[in-house]
Amino acid sequence: MKLNIDGLLVYMPYDYIYPEQYKYMHELKRGLDHKGHCVLEMPSGTGKTITLLSLIIAYMKRYPEQYNKLIYCSRTVPEIEKVMSELKRLIAYYEKETREQQKFIGVAMSSRKNLCIHPKVSQLRLGKEVDSACMNLTASYIRDQAKADKSIETCSYYEQYDKYGREESIPYGVYNLEDMKIYGQTKRWCPYFLTRYILTHANAIVYSYHYLLDPKIAEIISKELPKTSIIVFDEAHNIDNVCIDSMSITLSKTILERAQKNVDDLKVIVQQQKFNDENRLKQEYENLVKGLREQAVQRETDAILTNPILPEHVLKENIPGNIRQAEHFLVFIKRFLEYMKTRMYIQHVVKESPPSFLKDLQVRVCIERKPLRFCSERLRSLLRALETRDIHLYQPLILLCNFATILSTYTKGFTLIIEPSSDNKSTNYNPVLHFTCLDSSIAIKPVFDRFQSVIITSGRYKSTISINQIISLFIFHRNKK
Repeated sequence: MKLNIDGLLVYMPYDYIYPEQYKYMHELKRGLDHKGHCVLEMPSGTGKTITLLSLIIAYMKRYPEQYNKLIYCSRTVPEIEKVMSELKRLIAYYEKETREQQKFIGVAMSSRKNLCIHPKVSQLRLGKEVDSACMNLTASYIRDQAKADKSIETCSYYEQYDKYGREESIPYGVYNLEDMKIYGQTKRWCPYFLTRYILTHANAIVYSYHYLLDPKIAEIISKELPKTSIIVFDEAHNIDNVCIDSMSITLSKTILERAQKNVDDLKVIVQQQKFNDENRLKQEYENLVKGLREQAVQRETDAILTNPILPEHVLKENIPGNIRQAEHFLVFIKRFLEYMKTRMYIQHVVKESPPSFLKDLQVRVCIERKPLRFCSERLRSLLRALETRDIHLYQPLILLCNFATILSTYTKGFTLIIEPSSDNKSTNYNPVLHFTCLDSSIAIKPVFDRFQSVIITSGRYKSTISINQIISLFIFHRNKK
């Protein structure tokens, strides 16, 4: 079926169309014409996915100078596969009607766990284990060591991709997750890193909300996407929960004890490193003196963790001198860790604001706000300098440093709640600290700042408060323009 939507020729790969779909296309086109953001609601079961794809792909083909990429975000892998199925149907319909191959690449992106084809790594159950095992085979320093020591194992799929995959263009078409794995098997290339590479020149990308909303992931995966992309958040009735969860952190007594072990292990490794190769730590110190912008340049396989949203002006600063030396940083973290342990020894629920928590921290152990803000970046630099393997073992310390960074960066929109136990029925004393984001707009604001058109759509919206916050951001951006 071909439709005329306010002068725009739209291909629809079905014989019939609901009135809701026709009206939805008109409203969507109005939003794209104004190069702005929009919130759209459409009843479930009326073909929202194909309606979005049909109108947006037609608009991109008609106005390529305005919009050149579609980023379609959904919640789960089955929903991503459903979108890819509809996109395949649409592109096939274009080829049938125009009788020519479409110069179009659509790709689905997911985690290593869903794309890995390595015989051993792909058998691991947990995503963090897969990520860590992948890094143990593909990190730049592991590969450098393997050149001198043939007994060190690397990933043959990544090696083949690194040697040939960047030079060869993938054929036009729409590739779901299974298609990428089959293509990787055929070429003997790593599907995960190949997909990440394709993101830069694909016409349509379908992946999870977290690749844009979770700053720790978005910095690695989505940083190269152009401003002229159209962003779609589908099934967005729970987008407020995704935004809040991406910025919230929970720390327990067990996590702090494991973080303490991480610090002790790193102290031993640092001492060994000073004895064996002190120049590596000196080089890291010199890099830190240059500032965070220089530190941001790293190889794709070494991106083990990133900053939870640091403002632009902070990224231009140097890491404070009292945490540049590896030993000094570990002493600093140990002091912060001891303070956290003392705060967890409570008999009743405590609710506190970030400024109050930071003030008490400064009074008790003389830890200021500024060095806390750089904890996440400083830990990343240290783990990279030490050429750390099995990075998932350091997740407790990574979590603690992420908490320190977000706590010291944002004074509004968060609250701290410390409970004596997470389970009222438990007889064991296991206090829990919840650092909770109360404002979902904090996570989504960078997306609005970066892209000119963001479309939030669903069959129903659960949270009126969340949508009101998002609409207020729309108004703010419109007034800025």
